[in-house]
Amino acid sequence: MSIRSLASPFFLAHRALRAEIARMAKDSVGTVIDVGCGTAPYRELFAHARYVGIEVASGSKFGSAKGGADVLYDGRNLPLADGSVDNVLCNQVLEHVFEPIDFLSELHRVLRTGGRLMVTVPFVWDEHEQPYDFARYSSFGLRHLAARCGFEVAEARRTLGDASLFAQLWLAYWFKVVHRSGRHSLAGKVFLAAISVPVNVAGLVLAKLLPASPDLYLDNVVTMTRLPGELAQR
Repeated sequence: MSIRSLASPFFLAHRALRAEIARMAKDSVGTVIDVGCGTAPYRELFAHARYVGIEVASGSKFGSAKGGADVLYDGRNLPLADGSVDNVLCNQVLEHVFEPIDFLSELHRVLRTGGRLMVTVPFVWDEHEQPYDFARYSSFGLRHLAARCGFEVAEARRTLGDASLFAQLWLAYWFKVVHRSGRHSLAGKVFLAAISVPVNVAGLVLAKLLPASPDLYLDNVVTMTRLPGELAQR
């Protein structure tokens, strides 16, 4: 943990998310497709598997323009054969999908029976990547979607289910405030770094000192198993 990493206003969120994805990656063998991969920041965690980053074929700064994809697609039909994939990573993507049933059904199609779908999705977070931010999901909502789309939830975890959540939300607030007033200026970057270090440290400390909360947290991290059988025609 360096001062440079602590200077990020999203240190706590990214640290927790990376730890969860690293944990899931250890059990990933065979092919792993990262749908909505962006810059593919977790590629190295799947170095022991066959990792394929997939993004929409849009020039949007939220899509293929991020430059980490190996394969581009139309946002609806993945260019992969039925049952050809062992694992799917869907990291912070589901909230940007307006038709989640169709999306998850397509992931079901390309996964082999018994294959794993690894999903992370915000529960408490600000609107982001506007206007392409459509939903927030509780753990119960994700279980409902899983059942509708031919999956069984094998494991459900949560990030920042403690006092560090408030440190992260406080920094997210200031990030948006500075963003609107010129985040890319040197003064804006210095300001964010200056407040991020002590607030991130405070978040780490308070997470150890104060009780955890089972119901107020940042992200859902869910592993689903692809059940046998095909879904009805969409």
